[in-house]
Amino acid sequence: MNSNVVSLKIKKFFLLVLLIVLSAIFLFSGISKLYDFERFEWNIMDAGISSMILSGVLARLFIGLELMLGLFLLLHLFLKTFTYKAVFILLSFFTVYLIALMVRQGNSGNCGCFGEMYHMTPGMGIAKNAVMMIMVVILLKGHNSNPFKQAPVIAAIAGMISIVIPFVFFPLSQDSVPEISHETINLEPLYHSKNPENTKPVQDLRTGKHIVAFMSLTCPHCKKAAFVLQIIHRQNPDIPIFFVLNGNPDFLSDFYKESQADSVSHVLFRGSDEFASMAGSAVPAIYFIHNSVIERKANYFQLDPQYMRQWLREP
Repeated sequence: MNSNVVSLKIKKFFLLVLLIVLSAIFLFSGISKLYDFERFEWNIMDAGISSMILSGVLARLFIGLELMLGLFLLLHLFLKTFTYKAVFILLSFFTVYLIALMVRQGNSGNCGCFGEMYHMTPGMGIAKNAVMMIMVVILLKGHNSNPFKQAPVIAAIAGMISIVIPFVFFPLSQDSVPEISHETINLEPLYHSKNPENTKPVQDLRTGKHIVAFMSLTCPHCKKAAFVLQIIHRQNPDIPIFFVLNGNPDFLSDFYKESQADSVSHVLFRGSDEFASMAGSAVPAIYFIHNSVIERKANYFQLDPQYMRQWLREP
C-alpha cells in the first residue's frame, strides 16, 4: 500500500479520535455539573450575578450548551461553519473567567469545570482549556465533514434535548419568596447566656433589621446555606448578615472550609436548649428580623440579594 495513503489514513484516524475526545470532555463536563447542580448554580452567582433566579437560568443554559456542543461534535454537525467556532469561543470565555477567579482567590479550591464530581484548581482548568483550544485549532484545519441533508433536523433535535435536559432534571423553583411571618424572637440568650464561654455579638441584633442564620456546624444543609450567604455578603457587604453557629469548636474549621464563610460575622453558641429556643426545631433557620420580630423565614433556595434589599427598604 502506498505510504501516502497509509499516512493519510493514520491522520484521519488521529483527527477522528481527537474529535471524539473533545466531544467526550464536553459531554462529561455538562453531565458532571448535574451531579451537584446546586453548587454549580451558586458558582454562577458567585461570578457576579445578583439574582438567584437569573443565576439558576444561566447555570441550566451553560450545561445545556455544553451538552449541545458535545453532541454536535460527536455527530459531525456544522463543524466548520458553527461548532468549532462556538467551542473555541466558549473555551475562551471560561478561560477568562478562571483567570479572574485565580486573581481573586488564588489557585485554590474547585474551579467547577467538572462540577463536584472531579475537583480541579483554576490553574488546572486553564491548562485544560488551553489544550482543548489547541485541539479545536488542529481539527479546524484538518478535520471537516461534508454537510448531509438531515443535519438541520438532527441539530434541532439534539439542541432542543440538550437545552431542555437541565430544566427537566432541575426545574426552576416556584417557591422563591421567603415565608412571611410575624413571630417574636427572644434573642436575649445571645447576650445573657447561661454558658459563660459564649461570646456576645458586637452588634445589637435585638434592634433594627438583620438577617440572622442559625446553623449547626455539622449540618450539611447549613454549610450550603452558609456558602450562599457568604457570596451575598461578599458582593453586598452592606446587607446585615449574621451567623449564630451551634456545635463543638473542633468542627468550626471544617465548616468554614466547606462554606468559605469565615468573613461573615458570627458567634459560636454552646448550649442546645438556649439555641433551640431561638432557632426553633430545625436548622438552618434563616430569619429576617426587625426589632426582635421575625418578618421572613427563608431556606437557602430563597436567598436572593435583590429581595433582601427590598425588605431592608421596607419601613
